[in-house]
Amino acid sequence: MASTPEPAPPVEVTVYHAAQCHLCERALAQVRSLRAELGFALEEVAIDGDPELEASYRELIPVVELDGERLFTYYVHEEAFRRRVAAAAQARAEDGRL
Repeated sequence: MASTPEPAPPVEVTVYHAAQCHLCERALAQVRSLRAELGFALEEVAIDGDPELEASYRELIPVVELDGERLFTYYVHEEAFRRRVAAAAQARAEDGRL
């Protein structure tokens, strides 16, 4: 009996943000709305109060990463985001079939 292949894990998107950051609020709203459409896992990381995260991200926030790769700082370009998430999901699906 042939087994059904496991579905590929979802693409992982991480948004680094801070309180009272209007660009962060806008980026989070965009990414959250796109999640329903594109089906990726979302991690929201508040950098507030973490010295290491503050040093790494404060001057760039919001920062949006896809599977650990930095895609955007300051603004989310929705069409480019859609393309990158779709390509990453396709690559994961193809890797799962090998």
